[in-house]
Amino acid sequence: MDTFMKRGTPGTSSLVGEAAALRWLGQAEAAGGMPVAHVVSADDFTLVEQRVFAGPASAQAAERVGAALAVTHAAGAAWWGAPPDGWEGGYRIAASITPTVAEADAPRSWGAFFAEWRVMSYVRQALDAGAFGREEAALFERVAGRLADGDFDAPQPGLLVRAGMPVARIHGDLWSGNLLWDADPGNRVGAVLIDPMAHGGHAETDLAMLALFGCQYLDRIIAAYNEASPLADGWRDRVLLHQLAPLLHHCALFGRGYTQRALAAARPYA
Repeated sequence: MDTFMKRGTPGTSSLVGEAAALRWLGQAEAAGGMPVAHVVSADDFTLVEQRVFAGPASAQAAERVGAALAVTHAAGAAWWGAPPDGWEGGYRIAASITPTVAEADAPRSWGAFFAEWRVMSYVRQALDAGAFGREEAALFERVAGRLADGDFDAPQPGLLVRAGMPVARIHGDLWSGNLLWDADPGNRVGAVLIDPMAHGGHAETDLAMLALFGCQYLDRIIAAYNEASPLADGWRDRVLLHQLAPLLHHCALFGRGYTQRALAAARPYA
């Protein structure tokens, strides 16, 4: 078996958490969910996965991705911000942490979760990193207030609603680079998920993240997803809102290069 090894440093990476996230997402594969990179072993210093040999994207594979991602989301999570089985920490990248939520601290709604555990968590980190000042932070705080008040709460897609599952099982960092098109003819979907920050969240977050930096055949992915698990009314109007968290995360990681884009994403919701 060909393998791929990631190396990390305790305190600046969370490879055990990433392995737990892959296994958790992979629990949905047998029901038709997205294939994930297979974990061979993991510890604080290394994550060994079965190697994925990249292949070309195609419209047909994109449609299978959309349908399979809907099934993965519908596997659900126990509460907003819930970590994957076997992991209790957050996800670290350098000095930045993306927190998960202990059951005792579970928020009452998606808006409450997204406001405090994503938007404001990253705002505080970005302020510390000097990515913006207090006046700019005030805009994000206004959006967080509206989120916490439930102004933007929306139903999950249809598969979750029909199952009575309020919280989706999401990848959490699903930009296009973490969706690998797979050359293996034995892969029934034609793509594999890698590098997750999986948690209990809103399914629309993963779809918005795919759109953030561009994704091949995104329109086919969304159409197939929507056919398998219909999206709630107004989902397009919430895309920028869901993108706000990763943009703020980039501010925390990389500084002012992402500040203007984060401000632009926040303004419609303030």
